[in-house]
Amino acid sequence: MSDQAGPAEQAHPGSDAAAAAAPDEKETEAAAHAEALAKMEDQWRRALADNDNLRKRAVRDGTQQRAQERAAVALAWLPILDNLELALAHAPAGAEDPLVEGIASIRKQAIDTLARLGYPRIDAENVPFDPRVHEVVSVVETDDVPPGTLVSVLRPGYGGPDNALRPAAVVVSRAVTPDRG
Repeated sequence: MSDQAGPAEQAHPGSDAAAAAAPDEKETEAAAHAEALAKMEDQWRRALADNDNLRKRAVRDGTQQRAQERAAVALAWLPILDNLELALAHAPAGAEDPLVEGIASIRKQAIDTLARLGYPRIDAENVPFDPRVHEVVSVVETDDVPPGTLVSVLRPGYGGPDNALRPAAVVVSRAVTPDRG
């Protein structure tokens, strides 16, 4: 019996130690796998966030690039529009000339096209001065209109307060002061 008990006792305590070591080893291995999985999941989420940020940046940059190109093309057309207006200014008044009517029609189309591109014409008179869309080229003392009012527009501008393509060149009123001679 002692022969049987000896090996059984040796196997039993050894199996208890092996069985006790196995759960610790399995728990350690499971914890390592869980940690690795959490790390991979974190990397995956970061990659998704980076991809989303890249997509948003590409959309924003594309929109900004298109706006810059639109402004560059519109700016290149302004001298042509100015020359059409000069041609109309030198046309005989009151004459019903088909050539003058054609030039006036082309001028109107160009103004409408700029407005559709986001650059409406700025040529209103008797409105308050706005430094975002107006450029003062002269000041006139008058009591006819309140100070800071546009008396005349010398060169029309295009755009708006947020996207001025070219400011309007204007003459602004100033209050009459008796000490100026």
